Amino acid sequence: MEQRECLMHVHLFTSHHHLLKKIALHQLYYDPNIENKNLAQKWLMQAQVSPQAWQFCWALLSPDKVPEIQYFGASALHTKISRYWGDIPTDQYESLKSQLFSQIACFSSGSKMVLTRLCVALASLALNTMPEAWPGAVAEMVRVFQEEGGGVDGRARCLALLELLTVLPEEFHTSRLPQYRKGQVRGALGREWGSVCPLLQQLLRRADSPGAVKARVLRCLSSWVMLDVPLNESESLVHDCFSALPDPELFDTAVEAIVNAISQPDSQRYVNTLLKLVPLVLALQEQLREAVQGGDMETCHGICRIVVTLGENHSRTLLEQVDHWQSFLALVNMIMFCTGIPGHYPVNETTSSLTLTFWYTLQDEIMSFESERQAVYLQVYRPVYFQLVDVLLHKAQFPSDQEYASWSSDEKEQFRIYRVDISDTLMYVYEMLGAELLSNLYEKLGRLLTNTEQPTSWQHTEALLYGFQSIAETIDVNYSDVIPGLIGLIPRININNVQLADTVMFTIGALAEWLADHPVMLSSVLPLVLQALGNPDLSVSSVSTLKKICRECKYDLPPYASNIVAVSQEVLIKQIHKTSQCMWLMQALGFLLSALPVEEILRNLHSLITPYIQQLEKLADETPNPSNKLAIIHILGLLSNLFTTLDISKQDDESGEGSAPPVKTTPPPPGPNPVVVVLQQVFALIQTVLSQWLNDSQVVEAVCAIFEKSVKTLLHDFAPMVSQLSEMLGQMYSTIPQASALDLTRQMVHIFASQTDHFPPIKALFELVTSVTLSIFQQGPRDHPDIVDSFMQLQAQALKRKPDLFLSESLDVKAVFHCGILSLKFPEAPTVKSTCLFFTELLPHCSDVPPVARVVQEDGKVLIQALLEGIGGGVSRSLMDQFAEVLFSMNKNCFSLLTLWLKEALQPPGFPSMRLTPEQKENFSQQILSRERVNKRRVKDIVKEFTLVCRGLHGTEYAAEY
Repeated sequence: MEQRECLMHVHLFTSHHHLLKKIALHQLYYDPNIENKNLAQKWLMQAQVSPQAWQFCWALLSPDKVPEIQYFGASALHTKISRYWGDIPTDQYESLKSQLFSQIACFSSGSKMVLTRLCVALASLALNTMPEAWPGAVAEMVRVFQEEGGGVDGRARCLALLELLTVLPEEFHTSRLPQYRKGQVRGALGREWGSVCPLLQQLLRRADSPGAVKARVLRCLSSWVMLDVPLNESESLVHDCFSALPDPELFDTAVEAIVNAISQPDSQRYVNTLLKLVPLVLALQEQLREAVQGGDMETCHGICRIVVTLGENHSRTLLEQVDHWQSFLALVNMIMFCTGIPGHYPVNETTSSLTLTFWYTLQDEIMSFESERQAVYLQVYRPVYFQLVDVLLHKAQFPSDQEYASWSSDEKEQFRIYRVDISDTLMYVYEMLGAELLSNLYEKLGRLLTNTEQPTSWQHTEALLYGFQSIAETIDVNYSDVIPGLIGLIPRININNVQLADTVMFTIGALAEWLADHPVMLSSVLPLVLQALGNPDLSVSSVSTLKKICRECKYDLPPYASNIVAVSQEVLIKQIHKTSQCMWLMQALGFLLSALPVEEILRNLHSLITPYIQQLEKLADETPNPSNKLAIIHILGLLSNLFTTLDISKQDDESGEGSAPPVKTTPPPPGPNPVVVVLQQVFALIQTVLSQWLNDSQVVEAVCAIFEKSVKTLLHDFAPMVSQLSEMLGQMYSTIPQASALDLTRQMVHIFASQTDHFPPIKALFELVTSVTLSIFQQGPRDHPDIVDSFMQLQAQALKRKPDLFLSESLDVKAVFHCGILSLKFPEAPTVKSTCLFFTELLPHCSDVPPVARVVQEDGKVLIQALLEGIGGGVSRSLMDQFAEVLFSMNKNCFSLLTLWLKEALQPPGFPSMRLTPEQKENFSQQILSRERVNKRRVKDIVKEFTLVCRGLHGTEYAAEY
């Protein structure tokens, strides 16, 4: 406790600061109390940036200190040099440089972590002084460390120099140098390569160089090539890296250096150098094969990275060297070997996944040539890509059941993702191989399934089907002449395994659109799907496939409808599937029933829904508890999902919030809609459930969802229910306000407010929920951001669809306006967005809705003040586009008043930000009111610029990201 007090109250200026640092460092590294650690860290950070740091950091480096304290001293030096360079007088550069040199020499045989920090500090000094104040910095570093003396052995000096040369480019990449300086320093460093390269070569080629020195040389090379050292200037060193690959100690660093060198963007200019690298890469095949045989995954991985980097980065360049086509083809075949490397990913190998992007790149390059050259390349590479398909499908195969059972869940998930990557690659390859690829897969599958002599593994069959599914899922296969044959083969598959059954299901699902055009084939596959529906292990695949078939083929399914409904009912009653699959199944049945005659729909609905209605009646009588709540939400969810897709008339488009309700292209049959019939039958029951659960937002949400989904699907067919639903919604919201009730009201306003017959109940509901919400605002709305958000969306929708609602004397437009002002200041971004939408819908009605005109005239200044407060820093920068939209709307609809309001609002000093000068305010005002005000994009830019100035971020890296 005393230490904490000490740290909290003492200042750096006391004579005890060395002791304090020791205490703080001890706490940072060794104290188990996290609060003490955090406090110590905060204090030490302040110490690092204090003016006294220059004095104490050298003292902390003295040999009698422990490494942790020395490390802190070195870090403080780096912080001062890298961040506060301007504080250092120019006449002290030399002494600082020589002190750092001597400290690095001292620590070259000391603590590695302190040595690295000192090297980083000297690197930072070099970057700040080159090329003017310290020309030839690197050459001097090399010279200083090559000189004898200081009692430090040559090997330690050599390693220290290599550490310094390694961190120099790394420090450049992370430095905070201004952009113009970065360019100068990069050029200066490039010129220094001439001093580094011979040193690295000499050390790498000397027979007596220790392994540690060679490893450091390779790291140093890796670091320098990231400065875009021309590949032809590092060529001989890259060749030396290849020579280092057989040495296990140097393998990883050599791989890194080669990969970094050949993946630099500039390297493709050096065609001759690249051509010389190809034989070196091909020569690694023997080492790769030995690694595969010996199960050495790391070596396989490293060699594969080199091969793929060369192929991926330089496909175009190497393809264009027509005279060397055979060596490039050999390189492609080597990558093919890496793709098909033996073993199962990710348990026995992790290499094959690295190669997949290469095949995309090569294909893109081949297809980008003009047609004559493309034809030549296709002649060579189409067979390669057919081979690739075989390799990929082999790699996609599941292991034996026993082996797969031994995999961890993480390994299974990685394998699943890997198969998705293979699927994406196959889909891409199809673009090159076309219909021939499907024929090829079909022939293989046909041979596999009709070969009675040789027993086939389910894994082989599954992989071929997976190939079909990958292509059919995203590519239109309707023209393909092999699909009928495939559909004919599917029933012949001996499905004795869950993975195979899953793939069969997903393949049928992928062909749902084809089945819609060839309904005669439905009888071949539908029994398989219905059978799978009863297996909980096939829940996702069977239900999603049935849903796709019911959606795509509904007009061809009436002959099978009773069977589908019966099987679905059975699995629902047996509770075979999880909740989400039950919901999908109900959506499938909704699609299916949509195509039946009304009386059949009603009959099926009756048998389907009755058990749930009976269950709901029972639950409605019970005392509310958590288990019956879940059961109620489940039943209500089933009904909503059924009504989401049950639509007896065709329509062009789904209902969109922002537009008029879509037009039905065929009129519904006469008489009430079946959904409305059911809803009217269960309405009283739903009211009973509500009365018990009105306090529970999830149950209320589930009830509202039934009607919201029905309204969205039925549109004007929902009309018979408008009056009673409006009444129920009003009662619900008056008792306990919930956001879901407002969202449903918004949907009702969207569809029915414009219809004369339905205007009275909609108007009454709108006025009631508005009045109730206004009272929430009076009591304090902060605890209900969801209600405020939905309320603002409702008001915006009313203004858009039926502004006449704002003519009513019962509606307090002024109060709604002020609720909007309050809502603009909410911390929740979605609420603020909805509020901005409300104002952008409100302002255009200044001209045609007198109550709106009155309130804007009287209180528009309050709105401009709220907007400026947000722009000045009151709300997140991500919302500035929405604030600009409101300003744009004010400009457009009440320009003369805005001119006055803006002047008055910007008058007070320090508003909307203490950082603003009067000139900046005036400039903003002029820009907003200038001719550019008619350009929405420009107004958004002006607001973004102004908010950065207000927040003190103008011209910073944050502004660049904005």
